[in-house]
Amino acid sequence: MADGAEHAVSDYAIEAHGLVKDFGDTRAVDGIDLAVPAGSIYGVLGPNGAGKTTTLRMLLGIIDPDEGHRTLLGNPAPLKAARLVGYLPEERGLYPSMTARDAIAFMGALRGLPLKEGKSRATELLEAHGLGDVIARPIRTLSKGMAQTVQLLGTLVHTPRLIVLDEPFSGLDALNQGRLEALIRAKAAQGVTVLFSTHVIAHAERLCERIAIIAGGRVRFEGGVEEARSRLRPRVRLTTRADDGAWRAALPADTGRDGAAWTFELPVTGVEPLLKALIDGGAGIETLSIERPGLHDAFVAIAGPAAAADMDAPGGVPA
Repeated sequence: MADGAEHAVSDYAIEAHGLVKDFGDTRAVDGIDLAVPAGSIYGVLGPNGAGKTTTLRMLLGIIDPDEGHRTLLGNPAPLKAARLVGYLPEERGLYPSMTARDAIAFMGALRGLPLKEGKSRATELLEAHGLGDVIARPIRTLSKGMAQTVQLLGTLVHTPRLIVLDEPFSGLDALNQGRLEALIRAKAAQGVTVLFSTHVIAHAERLCERIAIIAGGRVRFEGGVEEARSRLRPRVRLTTRADDGAWRAALPADTGRDGAAWTFELPVTGVEPLLKALIDGGAGIETLSIERPGLHDAFVAIAGPAAAADMDAPGGVPA
């Protein structure tokens, strides 16, 4: 069987079982299991130093695990599937004297794309992404955002079936972050599998179907975004005209104050008994909203406050 060909048809683009990697006395990855569905957008979330980059490099075959095994596009020898993969490492790097077109074509050639075809595709990609005026400009003359976009396009020029991006949003301004999110969605719509690591939860919440939360070199959660969020009950935000009264007994024990609002976890019995008690007790309801927990809240609950403290706060560019 030729290099790059799948060894077996699978519903998963990537599977990993029990991956372990030590660097001297430091265990960077400690028994990680992952399963990335083919055609999905999959996010690996965790603070810096959690083991994300080491995990991606093992999945791609750049480094070998000390224990465990993995398959990439059905191939147990990941490097043999390299021509089907586009990889953007966390450490960006292009030859500064190369033109934008030649840099993209060169990256494609490393994955088996003929250089002439690579230059033609590079021109099309640059024009399609609003960079037609930099086609013949050397990389050293481009802004940081432009250079990162060029490297990203070089990752895609050979039309890979799997795209792996390590902290792809790092260093991009809001406009280019939005463009990258749109590009990821477009590739997934074409059936391409996209796997990316990030320490910015907002990107994963907007883009991903499934995620793995990694902290301390271990997977703390693996599953759907909605599944992660559903681990926490919705919270109620209530404002009333009355400050006190018999109705206060209906508020749960975990009730707190946020300015003028009462906040608490939605009771297991639902909102209807609470509403009745508030109305009968003369609370004078002004506003009542039920807020679903976000992925950031779920991350805190799953990985712990210490890991969450090292993550970027919720935010980022609009969906």
